[in-house]
Amino acid sequence: QVQLVESGGGLVQAGGSLRLSCAASGKFFRPNTMGWYRQAPGKQRELVARITSGGSTNYADSVKGRFTISRDNARNTVYLQMNSLKPDDTAVYYCNAVYTISDTYWGQGTQVTVSS
Repeated sequence: QVQLVESGGGLVQAGGSLRLSCAASGKFFRPNTMGWYRQAPGKQRELVARITSGGSTNYADSVKGRFTISRDNARNTVYLQMNSLKPDDTAVYYCNAVYTISDTYWGQGTQVTVSS
């Protein structure tokens, strides 16, 4: 049973920073890809950033230059450093781990609220 344990959400003022963490456990092999998605009220869940085990990254255009995703393969942990936060970044952030195309898992979500 794979578990994704997220931490680091909270309330911050616009222009501030937060760092999210997500640790995966329960499988012998490390996830191929780990990433962060977010869902704001009334909107669809969207990709924020993802990173492969080899370090290749993808970012949503809206966060490029402000957010940085990184990964510790030894700890099966992914991080999202979020700087210059905006009220539009307010959402529930979900960790995602992909082992294969048919073997993917989600965290429980962590709330990020950015006040103006």
